[in-house]
Amino acid sequence: MTEQVVLTRVDGPVGWIRLNRPEALNALNAELVAEFDDALTRFENDPEVRVLVITGTGRAFCAGGDLNSFNPERQDTVHEFLRQAAATLEHLPRIEKPVIAALNGVTAAGGLEIAMACDLVIAASSVRIGDAHANFGLLPGAGGAVRLARAVGPARAKYLAFTGQLFPAEYFLSWGLVNEVVDDDSLDKRAQELAELVAEKSPLVLAGAKHLIDEAADQSMEAGLRAERVAMYAHLHTADLQEGLTAFAEKRKPRYTGR
Repeated sequence: MTEQVVLTRVDGPVGWIRLNRPEALNALNAELVAEFDDALTRFENDPEVRVLVITGTGRAFCAGGDLNSFNPERQDTVHEFLRQAAATLEHLPRIEKPVIAALNGVTAAGGLEIAMACDLVIAASSVRIGDAHANFGLLPGAGGAVRLARAVGPARAKYLAFTGQLFPAEYFLSWGLVNEVVDDDSLDKRAQELAELVAEKSPLVLAGAKHLIDEAADQSMEAGLRAERVAMYAHLHTADLQEGLTAFAEKRKPRYTGR
């Protein structure tokens, strides 16, 4: 029986997605990308899941695209794989629920693109990260240039792209791409803790804040502030806001419903 290349589980309000091709450093092929996208859709539509965590099995989070998927003699297959991968990496940041990348090992090329499409990134201290596309004569096609430049700035993005080198997670912590670096043996525990902390908040607030922040980079200050005001005024009429205020007055934890 063939082992699943993507494993999923639910732990309280947290949906876990684990890339599971350890023998190939969780490299992306058509099967993994399809199962990954299916898992995203399933948790996206599950009302019991409020936060997603993505991680990997073995020594890698994801080492990038499987080079066997780039056979120049099968251009139609290559184009379909690239289309599918790009669509999944566009789907991921559109999910309204917060998504946490828990980097357990090597994170390169397409793996880095997955991490950058998530909302929060925590990494084990031994993790090495970089854009390895150039090492194999490839260009990024799912955010490895655009998202990387926005995340770390053009100078650092070019350095990573041109050299193809991998650097310790601590570098990316100081550069702003990684939120936390933790001991290797506490990565899953800390990811669950962080996800549960986020899951305590109103789903409406989380989705609204995510949308406003993601849109901010493409807006003028005036347009961004206007969008914030519109969203804030609409939120004034929600049950979650009333629950938050009532819970504060009653000195208890709020029980948000997303309405």
